[in-house]
Amino acid sequence: MSVQAWTYILVGFSFALYIGIAVWARAKSRSDFYVAGSGVPPVINGMATAADWMSAASFISMAGLISFMGRDGAVYLMGWTGGYVLLALLLAPYLRKFGKFTVPDFVGDRYYSQTARFVAVVCAIFISFTYVAGQMRGVGIVFSRFLNVNITVGVLIGMGIVFFYAVLGGMKGITYTQVAQYCVLIFAYLVPAIFISLMMTGHVIPQFGFGGTLADGSGVYLLDRLNGLSQELGFLTYTNGHKSTMDIFFITAALMVGTAGLPHVIVRFYTVPKVAAARSSAGWALLFIALLYTTAPAVAAFARTNLLTTISDAEYKEAPEWFKNWEKTGLIKFEDKNKDGRIQYRGPNSDIENELSIDRDIMVLANPEIAQLPNWVIGLVAAGGLAAALSTAAGLLLVISTSIAHDLLKKGLLPTIGPKKELLAARISAGFAVCIAGYFGLHPPGFVAQVVAFAFGLAAASFFPAIIMGIFSKRMNKHGAISGMISGLVFTAAYIIYFKFMRPELNSPAYWWFGISPEGIGTVGMLLNLLVASAVSFKTPPPPPEIQELVEQIRTP
Repeated sequence: MSVQAWTYILVGFSFALYIGIAVWARAKSRSDFYVAGSGVPPVINGMATAADWMSAASFISMAGLISFMGRDGAVYLMGWTGGYVLLALLLAPYLRKFGKFTVPDFVGDRYYSQTARFVAVVCAIFISFTYVAGQMRGVGIVFSRFLNVNITVGVLIGMGIVFFYAVLGGMKGITYTQVAQYCVLIFAYLVPAIFISLMMTGHVIPQFGFGGTLADGSGVYLLDRLNGLSQELGFLTYTNGHKSTMDIFFITAALMVGTAGLPHVIVRFYTVPKVAAARSSAGWALLFIALLYTTAPAVAAFARTNLLTTISDAEYKEAPEWFKNWEKTGLIKFEDKNKDGRIQYRGPNSDIENELSIDRDIMVLANPEIAQLPNWVIGLVAAGGLAAALSTAAGLLLVISTSIAHDLLKKGLLPTIGPKKELLAARISAGFAVCIAGYFGLHPPGFVAQVVAFAFGLAAASFFPAIIMGIFSKRMNKHGAISGMISGLVFTAAYIIYFKFMRPELNSPAYWWFGISPEGIGTVGMLLNLLVASAVSFKTPPPPPEIQELVEQIRTP
């Protein structure tokens, strides 16, 4: 069968599975909609958390970024996995013991302030919409290539699927749907990686193939071959980075702290029955995530090597079928500048002008085609990419809807609203959020992983300090927390917007503050948040005795 036929079968089957699970596990109460009734077993929650966490950025874009950035791309691996250690040790068990529905719930009650709650709601919505833009872009890319529909139609289809199981099932439906999505995405990621590792290095385990020699009998290591190809074509050496050590540190720290502060990840630890289960599910999630994250560097190296080998200096009229297929999507663009009919793919250090532009987000999806794997594997990867994007999009949309219905309406503007009306408001909010997310998917502000990195920076600068000080500092009061969150969020957002959107021509180390890129500025925003919050807190009255007692209770084992 053709690639398109296999894609229709596998994507159709997976969508039917998700919808069936959503109907079976639909939310029947407010508790079901918000936190799945707090009855999800740790292993199941760990798998759902992994799917919620491993978004289109992880599945589609991370290996693509590494394949273009080389060593510098390791910041995403270190930051996104290291953040889970912070989350498991410093946040998850304490927030579960607090036992509310949302992150703004914790902020509002801990800082005894409606203003603090509303600031947290704004932060949650802002972060979630920034993050969901990347997911919808990933959905559009998969549909545009494999189902022969344009990105607009692809995003609309994705919106419809997410709308159905997020609005109907709430957190309960999303949780069990995400378990199925994790199985789909991890199988779709590992199968082609194993195939290509066997073909290129003879190793069945991609991680071993990544550090092994080529299977052609030359005795040359894969990475040595990739370094040689990169240098020949004028690209930077793959295993040598060009980012400064300071920028690497700040990006990694922003991603780590942002991970621990992301509201759609934190809320997953409210779904387990007790505190010990929160710790256990964090460990399971890290194990499930590691299966993909330790494979990503190998996938990146395989894809980059095959790309440079098959495309550079090839005759355009004899270009492989995969190249022509992706060219139709507009994500690969060839301009024959010297009119010789050859594809001159060159880096910045080459004397020959580059004629080819490649969207980094296609690398994982195109990898099986470049390696000439069976059509069913290509279709499987498409289904995996959609599973990754839709699982995270659903979690983010739920954060938005619960922030509006529970924190903004129930705990603020309409305190007398009953549970049924609150649940209806949450579902309506989710519907509106899907529509706005679709718009962002059609007009994304960057590569999938870049967009997601900005969301992490915003989470690092706003939520993490407020939560960590709320747990471990009895002296932190509402004035400090509110001032810190606003300072961190405004500073980080302004820095990103200025360099990425207002003055993109200045987006280079020569103009960044202390050489810190927009992807890493969230760390500075976090430090600013901590500094402002501490200074304001010590200049204003301490929290009431009952709040200090609450903090003591949260920290008691």
